[in-house]
Amino acid sequence: MAKKKPSTQSIDLLDLEDRIHRLLSDDLEAEMEAGDLDGVPDRDALIVRTRRVLEGESLILTKDQTEKLIRGVVDRIVGLGPLEPLLEDPAITEIMVNDIQNVFIEREGRIERVDVAFRDDAHLRHVIDRIVAPIGRRIDESSPLVDARLPDGSRVNVIIPPLAIGGPALTIRKFARDPFTLEKLTSLGTINAEIAEFLRKCVIDRVSVIISGGTGSGKTSTLNALSLCIPEGERIITIEDAAELQLKHPDLVSLESRPPNIEGKGEIPIRTLVRNALRMRPDRIIIGEVRGGEAFDMLQAMNTGHRGSLTTLHANSPADAMIRLESMVLIAGFDMPVTAIRRMISGAVEIVLQQDRLADGRRVVTAITELSAKEGEALKLVPLFRYDLKKGAHKERTTPKR
Repeated sequence: MAKKKPSTQSIDLLDLEDRIHRLLSDDLEAEMEAGDLDGVPDRDALIVRTRRVLEGESLILTKDQTEKLIRGVVDRIVGLGPLEPLLEDPAITEIMVNDIQNVFIEREGRIERVDVAFRDDAHLRHVIDRIVAPIGRRIDESSPLVDARLPDGSRVNVIIPPLAIGGPALTIRKFARDPFTLEKLTSLGTINAEIAEFLRKCVIDRVSVIISGGTGSGKTSTLNALSLCIPEGERIITIEDAAELQLKHPDLVSLESRPPNIEGKGEIPIRTLVRNALRMRPDRIIIGEVRGGEAFDMLQAMNTGHRGSLTTLHANSPADAMIRLESMVLIAGFDMPVTAIRRMISGAVEIVLQQDRLADGRRVVTAITELSAKEGEALKLVPLFRYDLKKGAHKERTTPKR
């Protein structure tokens, strides 16, 4: 009597994927050792071979199950396993793997859980290794944290035990395929047409702008849009922790900081790059984000002929942004009185743009203020535009001078 084929109900698809993956991997390894194969075949060839191995198992599978299994096996060999469909979806901007069973994404500003899981910690670690190995990084107990940029420009952060209590955690911020422009920000409702024209004029007129906001508020997207307004004929130096800006400019040099190696050596911080940029004859310096002592060097640059420079920082309001700038200058190690620091800031910064992520996921410029002359010992901020949360619209409060 012929052996009865297992029904679809009795098949553990994850177990089957593991088995097919092992069989195919063993075949490929044997062929490479024998000299019959130079390297791992391309995706199309692997699909054909996986289908052949699967047919040899004599299983009853639906068409959807078959295609899902084949994709799962191929993605494990030449892709990033269960993350591959998420990476290919252009609507997904961020992927957050909290542990093997809890995977979340950001789609159109909203966070949602997805039906994606890893077999076990070893499976997730295998995917992580496939991510970090090609960029020359490693992650293990002696170096349990990696923050890096992938070849396509996406940013990845990985943290593993003992720092991550619940197992390996992975976050990928996908690189935008199309650069953000003022027109795109207007269509998304981040700004309106009037603000777009005002900001364009600010950039052309070499007004120094600081973009303030929280994590995930869209600061870098707005920085990119402003930077694209810089006229040709000006030399731009960009400085970032992980290169994200997409500028189309004929005279552009992009610099990226370097973290220390596993021995704690070789670090090139943002501050060193800012100082070096001043020797590169820039017209404008664009810093992805200021977090520490580099704020002092940036303010000096803005005060000494590099007007129209741009940067971002983490703060909840324009007033908080000024307080943070003061603190960062103090971190630089210079014994300066607060009054001198405030004079330095007021001479360098002209516009502070506040950006926030609203409860519905939308990213909106909620305030634009002009830094005016000092009012006594404090910096004076004059509101120009604000966002009315109740009406869901931008309002002009004071006629801009631009």
